[in-house]
Amino acid sequence: MAISGLIPRKTLFGNPDKASPQISPNGEYITFLAPVDGILNIWLAKSTDPDSAIPITQDSDRGIRFYGWTYTNEHIAYIQDIGGDENWHVYVVNIHTHQTKDLTPYDGVQARFQEISPKFSNDLLLSLNDRDPQLHDIYKVNINTGNRTLVQENDGFAGYITDDDFNVRFATRVTEDGGSELLEKAGDSFWKPFIEIGIEDTLTTSPIGFDDTGTILYLVDSRDRDTAALVSLNLQNGDTTLIAESPHADVSDTMVDPNNKNIQAVAFTHERKTWIFLDENVKKDLEYLESISQGEIEIVSQSFNDEIWIVAFVLDDGPVRFYKYNRPEQQASFLFTNRDSLTDVNLSNMHSTTIKSRDNFDLISYYTLPSESSNDSGIPDSPCPTVLLVHGGPWHRDTWGYSALHQMLSNRGYAVLSVNFRGSTGFGKAFINAANLEWGRNMHNDLIDAVNWAIDSRIADPSKIAIMGGSYGGYATLIGLTATPNVFACGIDIVGPSNLLTLINSIPPYWQPQIELWASRVGDHRTEQGRKLLSERSPLNYINNINKPLLIGQGANDPRVNQAESDQIVDAMNENGIPVTYVLYPDEGHGFVKPENNLSFFAVAEAFLSKHLNGSYEPIDDDFEGASVTVPTGASEIPGLKEAL
Repeated sequence: MAISGLIPRKTLFGNPDKASPQISPNGEYITFLAPVDGILNIWLAKSTDPDSAIPITQDSDRGIRFYGWTYTNEHIAYIQDIGGDENWHVYVVNIHTHQTKDLTPYDGVQARFQEISPKFSNDLLLSLNDRDPQLHDIYKVNINTGNRTLVQENDGFAGYITDDDFNVRFATRVTEDGGSELLEKAGDSFWKPFIEIGIEDTLTTSPIGFDDTGTILYLVDSRDRDTAALVSLNLQNGDTTLIAESPHADVSDTMVDPNNKNIQAVAFTHERKTWIFLDENVKKDLEYLESISQGEIEIVSQSFNDEIWIVAFVLDDGPVRFYKYNRPEQQASFLFTNRDSLTDVNLSNMHSTTIKSRDNFDLISYYTLPSESSNDSGIPDSPCPTVLLVHGGPWHRDTWGYSALHQMLSNRGYAVLSVNFRGSTGFGKAFINAANLEWGRNMHNDLIDAVNWAIDSRIADPSKIAIMGGSYGGYATLIGLTATPNVFACGIDIVGPSNLLTLINSIPPYWQPQIELWASRVGDHRTEQGRKLLSERSPLNYINNINKPLLIGQGANDPRVNQAESDQIVDAMNENGIPVTYVLYPDEGHGFVKPENNLSFFAVAEAFLSKHLNGSYEPIDDDFEGASVTVPTGASEIPGLKEAL
């Protein structure tokens, strides 16, 4: 049912007012992302006068999402792809002339940042797969001219560890059993084994950088323990020192002095994020900042001398508030929020809880109640229509904080439940390894256990539960409708794979060096037994079990989950006379980046959920303006969709 008084979709899913603020290394300038004619670009101001900001880039297509300062203090580097193909180009813009230069003007090539160093202010260390699509070689690239010099040709490694001197120190590779190893460079073309990491520790053990001398290597390390701790390894004598650990969670974040590379604080995120402080001065700074504003504190940018910070205060029921903090003076000045319009609407709180799986794992979960049902008890007056929102990855996790999707669904009358099922990161290696070869089985059982918890807790109405997610969450949606079709009233799959065999056979070439990770954790497509398992876990092979409405969203240029993954299940459902609505974007990849496209998809999703769960919805109006949305099939299944097209 469509009613008035709803939070407009554009308020939740449109461009932010300002986002991603950064301080220049010398502290003289502040930058942030903000729209120019509806497209996110980089804006610049003197740090003493942030209100005087002007745009310095002229992107007119997808908008800039990721950028960072270089140590010239005159150039900013950012990445951009074409239509979501993830073949990233690295650009630099001069803050004085506003001239932009493509440092990697190569078609069909993916560029990655390898190292940015104050010792080479005019150069960047970039990795590119232009010689071999599977392997990224390392180049030193001059910011001013674009000239490049080969630093390391890739002989078959998954990646490299470099230092501030632009030296290649270590190489990483995945072993045949799904483990990994770190190899130390011992000559121009000779590598000697340095650290062996068993399969049980591969996703929870990795180097994260060096100290300023280059003789201490910092690692997140779960070997000989369950949760990943932060340790330092002395490369001269081999001594290992424990820096910080938690019995409940892996290292989730660190604060590092940009100048001397000392670790200042270490974070662990179980239900909520907590910090262990190693630097007493930093601890005092955080204690002061806690008095400034509500919310979880994030230090999002630091000047090179570490005297100026950009600080974010993150809430679950409001916009992010950004401050500039002068450490010597212990003075914080408000900059802006990311979305001013959120201060004028009624948003819901996100609750955290721990749900027990049937085999006794702790499933750290987050839920939001319908706005009219929110109360201090965390339980609504009566069970609600509910959306199970499944994260992607699957080697990723949900966290507490503001979620536009949670807020929209809550505002429309739904409870929303996000579950860290086994395989989610951050909770120790036993939890992540319990997902090995369990796609569509115990990983899905965790989701069902969470649904049953929500029903037993009188949060969810068992007759009105939807499952929704992107990437792995899209796969989970398809599994939900094929393996447990009577649990869910409907499903929304966004860029989810339908056939695990075709998924693995079509991965991007630059994922090939990590194929053993996929083989050991998802299924081995090269063996008869592995192919049988992958086939058994593929929703495409069970489409006749689908008896509930399905909405599918896909980007045509997705390099991770190809369009064919959605095409083949849509075609099979059409052949079998099973209703499905398919929304396809010709200029998107793995997810919908353009605000117009994102807005249009959630307009469709909102109407779809309203039809099948009877929640409120904002009718599709001008939401398709500027969007590339196409609906190859099923437009008549959703209220207002056919007319909007």
